[in-house]
This record gives sequence, C-alpha cells and structure tokens, in this order.
Amino acid sequence: MDRVIDDLTRAYDRGIQAPGKEAHFLVLLAFLCSFGFIRTSAHMIRAQVSWWPGNVETKGGTHIHHMVWGILLLILTGYTGVAIEPSSPWQEIAAIGFGIGLGLTLDEFALWLNLKDVYWQEQGRQSIDAVIVAATLLSLALLGWSFWIDVYQALLEPLGWREESTPILIVIQAAAIGLAVVCVRKGRIFAGIAGVFVPVIGLIGALWPARSTP
Repeated sequence: MDRVIDDLTRAYDRGIQAPGKEAHFLVLLAFLCSFGFIRTSAHMIRAQVSWWPGNVETKGGTHIHHMVWGILLLILTGYTGVAIEPSSPWQEIAAIGFGIGLGLTLDEFALWLNLKDVYWQEQGRQSIDAVIVAATLLSLALLGWSFWIDVYQALLEPLGWREESTPILIVIQAAAIGLAVVCVRKGRIFAGIAGVFVPVIGLIGALWPARSTP
C-alpha cells in the first residue's frame, strides 16, 4: 500500500505539480466532487430520506437554491484570484473553492437558463449537458494543447507525418472544435464532446440532418 501511495505521489509531482497544472487539477476535481455530492443530495431530499438534511429555506419559506451558494463562491474565489493573486496554499484553496462553486452553479444550469425551476423536468437535462461540456473543457485545459498535438502526431506518424506537421494539426483541432459547436447547437451534445477528441465523429454529427420537431 505504501508503495502505491509513493507511486501516486511521484506521478502527481511529475505530471501535475511540476508542469504547474495543480490549480487546473484541483478545479476539475473539486468541480466533479461538488456536482456528484449536490446531485446525490438532491435525490436524497426528493426521496425524503429521514436522516438527510433538507433544503435550505428562509424563515418565510423561500427555498434558497444551491446555485446561490455556488455563485457566491465563484464571486469570492474569482475576485481573490484576480485582485489578490494569493500564494500557496491560498491559491490551491481558491482553486478548490472555485471548482465547488462551479459544480453547485452548473448543477442548476437549466434553472438560470429557463428562469424557472425545471430541475426534475425534461429541461433539467440541460444541466447535465452543461456539466459534461464543462468537465470536458476543464480536462482539455488540464492536459494542455501540446498533449493533443503529440497524440495526433503519434497516430499519423505511420502515414509519414513529421514534426513539421504541427501547424496542420492545429488547424485540424480548430476545425474539430468548430464542428463540435455545430453538434452542440443541433442538440448532439455527446457527438460534440467526442468530436473534440475524434474530429470524424464531429463531422458526422454536424452533417447529419437535425431531427424535425413536431
């Protein structure tokens, strides 16, 4: 067990901390944990689990949505990061707070998009889509642009591509992002996300006719 912990620690130091990606990693991790916790909490409250704390309400009975706390966290940590630029460990704490605020806010994305409580309705799916897109973008930021260039070069090297192909690969990736946007606008969220990684999927999703609404 100690050896596993040592291996993980070295991997974290080499792959996350040394390249200066710790803040990216903490935001992503806190975001996923925050979303997972608050979504589980919402299901527990809806199921009326007796031992689980209920909704937060004012004395007048007004339900305070958890996105309120998320927005406050985003404001606080965002201002701290921009205006104060804290050093370690406060920078890491701010990154965690930002990730938590992001998770709490995007879990109710459908609410502030539709300006009404649609959390358990069909439109509430928009919150899940927003979280998937955000998690994908955060993962891309964590891995870095050079990672995808290396991946493409490794895949295309058998075809005779060389190091000088980097500008072409950048164009391909930019096109993939554009196709992903088209897929998302057509409602094909998963095709858009997959298309960022595999441009062919994005191309198919973008060219495939949109479903006609009755």
